[in-house]
Amino acid sequence: MAFALFSWTRNAAILVALLGWSVAPAMAQGYDSEATAAYVIDHGSGQVLLAKNADQPLPPASMSKLMTLLMAFEALRDGRLSLETRVAVSAHAMSFGGSTMFLNTTDRPTVEDLIRGVIIVSGNDASVALAEALSPDGTEAGFARIATERARALDMASTTILNASGWPAPGHVMSMRDLGILAEELITAHPAYYRYFIETEFDYENRAPANRFNRNPLLGLGIGADGLKTGHTQEAGFGLVGSAVQGTRRVTFVITGLPSAEARARESERILNWAFRQFVERQVVTQGTEMARVPVFMGTGPDVAIAPARDLSLLLPVVGEAPLSAEMTYLSPVIAPVAAGDTLGEMVLRLGEGDAMIEHRIPLLATGDVPEGGLIVRLTTAMRAVLEDVFGPTPPAVGG
Repeated sequence: MAFALFSWTRNAAILVALLGWSVAPAMAQGYDSEATAAYVIDHGSGQVLLAKNADQPLPPASMSKLMTLLMAFEALRDGRLSLETRVAVSAHAMSFGGSTMFLNTTDRPTVEDLIRGVIIVSGNDASVALAEALSPDGTEAGFARIATERARALDMASTTILNASGWPAPGHVMSMRDLGILAEELITAHPAYYRYFIETEFDYENRAPANRFNRNPLLGLGIGADGLKTGHTQEAGFGLVGSAVQGTRRVTFVITGLPSAEARARESERILNWAFRQFVERQVVTQGTEMARVPVFMGTGPDVAIAPARDLSLLLPVVGEAPLSAEMTYLSPVIAPVAAGDTLGEMVLRLGEGDAMIEHRIPLLATGDVPEGGLIVRLTTAMRAVLEDVFGPTPPAVGG
């Protein structure tokens, strides 16, 4: 008797009957972002809602300060720093222009001061001072090396960190997907420090009253925005790593390449509105639903049903058909004995296309027991196998 790995594929239309849900017949309505590159993710499900040039390494401008903040938060978590730790300011840190806290080499700001300085006023000097405190050799270059290593550990495959502030430098690049991964890590792993991102104003010792306001255009609009970081250079354009909570959902997004701060603010609000309004959660797989019957070899019964091990809910477009496909694989036949709950196969569901595709894998479990057959069953099965090898499979009976 031959054993084979069976698989089938179904498109979204056939899944309507198979999995018990339905979608509108129209094609999915895509979102045309004004940004040159964009990435939008639903925080709770991890579902990618939009990916436009999401894996292209691009100059991140000040959005790469999020990497400096992550390294600082991890040092706080590990006890290598405290919020009250005072940090020296080097001549190198003091030398930066652009957005700044106006630190000088006589200052000893606390780590908390520097965190606020990075998040709220986007201080280049604050970023470098933090980086030098975290660096294994006390230099910004040393920090850049360990920051790139940390990025790789987080699967930020398109990231190379050359400095702590996002100051323009050839080869200092991050992708929008990488920045999304970074934002999600900050939100998930460091809730105690994420609270700083919603603060709107910080003025260190009244040194920069004109530069004391948070540049995030979404804060204070009443739409649930609570982070994270703007960025702008001539080469990168205007960008934002943003996140907002509405109801039970959080959406995180990254955009870059906008021509102005006004365009950035407009696109940020528009993309959040789309992400929250144009998707609805639907249960597409129900635990225990019979998906197929698998032949059982040498068992007391001829087959056993297989069913998903868990429920699965997905965000589906309100208007249009979801680009959803499913594939199920299992070994057939299986050899008795079979116990309820045995893993006999796997269902793979893929939602989305291209860079925005997300994959879910769900084990397929036996729903009942099929004990091993006795002597008669084993002899009968063996005889049937011999006859099939000699004469071929018995054709099915045809009624008339």
